[in-house]
Amino acid sequence: MPDSTDRTDVMNLLRTVPLFSNLDDRHLKTLAQAAVDRTYNQGDLIVPQGEKGIGFYLIAEGQVRVEKAGTTVAILGPGQFFGEMALIYGATRSADVRAVGPTRCFVLFPWMFWGAVGEDPEALGVLLRETVRRLRHVEPGPED
Repeated sequence: MPDSTDRTDVMNLLRTVPLFSNLDDRHLKTLAQAAVDRTYNQGDLIVPQGEKGIGFYLIAEGQVRVEKAGTTVAILGPGQFFGEMALIYGATRSADVRAVGPTRCFVLFPWMFWGAVGEDPEALGVLLRETVRRLRHVEPGPED
């Protein structure tokens, strides 16, 4: 898999993630620079079900299989992601995620994420609004 030091590709992928889609280029660039490039081989367990989530994974190349109790519940590919709640909440993983074949992900760990945007009120406002918007669509309240 190609090793790229250019973070424009990471910025463009981050822009497609709903949680980050309303951030401006300055914030996306900061997050792109904080992302860690990881590669996995076929069958590698990327995250195990039941463990505390410690990262957000954005798939750049390849595919992953999301499994619950040995049953495939989803196949994710380039531009898709998993583990977004690990950035905000640190909840336990609800499924195993395995590489289907050679796979490349950009990983954001919470300490990197919060270090990149945690002291920027503008970025925090954008992230908070998007998180609330997503929660309202998942669990409608009396105002909806």
